[in-house]
Amino acid sequence: MEGGTVPRRYTCDGADISPPLNLTGVPGTAAELVVLVEDPDAPHGTFVHWLMWGIDPHDTHLAAGQVPKGATQGRNGFEKNAYGGPCPPKGKPHHYVFSVYASDKTLTLSADATADDVKRALTGHTAASGTLTGRYGR
Repeated sequence: MEGGTVPRRYTCDGADISPPLNLTGVPGTAAELVVLVEDPDAPHGTFVHWLMWGIDPHDTHLAAGQVPKGATQGRNGFEKNAYGGPCPPKGKPHHYVFSVYASDKTLTLSADATADDVKRALTGHTAASGTLTGRYGR
């Protein structure tokens, strides 16, 4: 739910697995989907928690803790090619923005691509996008 709390299971205080995502409104022109999860409240600037591309546009249900067949996970702020759940410092809750992009072309990126690399590759090729923001505090 938009603006709701990210369940503990999907954070560093829980199982630290990616949450399930149900995607709607994917255009027929989409060649692939991209998922990006960012924390804009991080003390040193926006922090990337998850970056994944190459998702089949017909895969509109992403199961918890699973990487769809053929998808590639890019480098997150933890320096890992994986999902890293919300893990804010104690105090004020942070916002976590889950963004999904439908690209009208297949992105050709290396596995060590960053969020900025993916955003550049999407320039002029985003057929649709959507976001969902959750909060988590400790």
